[in-house]
Amino acid sequence: MECNTYTISANERVAHDIYALRLNGRTDAMVAPGQFINIKLDGFFLRRPFSVADWDENGLMVYYKTVGEGTRALAQYARGRTINALIGLGHGFDCGCSARPLIIGGGVGVPPLFALAKRFISMGIIPTVLIGFASGADEFLSSEFRLLGCNTIVTLETDGLRVTDRILEIQSAHDMYFACGPEGMLRAVHRICRLPGQLSVETRMACGVGLCRGCTCDTLAGGKRICVDGPVFRKEILRW
Repeated sequence: MECNTYTISANERVAHDIYALRLNGRTDAMVAPGQFINIKLDGFFLRRPFSVADWDENGLMVYYKTVGEGTRALAQYARGRTINALIGLGHGFDCGCSARPLIIGGGVGVPPLFALAKRFISMGIIPTVLIGFASGADEFLSSEFRLLGCNTIVTLETDGLRVTDRILEIQSAHDMYFACGPEGMLRAVHRICRLPGQLSVETRMACGVGLCRGCTCDTLAGGKRICVDGPVFRKEILRW
């Protein structure tokens, strides 16, 4: 974990209530897809956690949805503004245990899966990416997954389809799934998909570094702090 200052080079709306935020600065602490950062926003006591969609030696990319006062304030931050962030938080996905990955995402849970897909592609493995959105107006990153070379499937609730509607017909071609999205979707995937899995669990966080224990979830190994023990957990440990 590092605490660094970053300069905003882009902060643009890319879908309904979804913004793409590019931060320039050090990324040494980022080692695994699925890790997150905690941003300090002026005028707000608690930092805000955001998953990381991509990073390189010059900076990182975050996608976020404006759902509260903090994210609405962030949407007003202009290019050139500096912000402070804790980076390299949590445990990410383990990419070394799958040769035929199925990546499953929903809504604002999709961004960290882009970094995951990119890691698999760099390993010479082409993943299947199954992502879902409420409508076409909410869809983002699907084109970027296709440009990576992923087998990309998009479902829209306005078409009467959810990601869980496609899992049963495609899971047999894969050896493990990797999922991130709303808890209801994750629980459904956990119940439906017969494959071994890794799930990135979303929750509200206060400190983001394990001190307050406010993001504890129930597992077969007892209470685990999502911010430091997760956010990625193996399927079999979750008490769902």
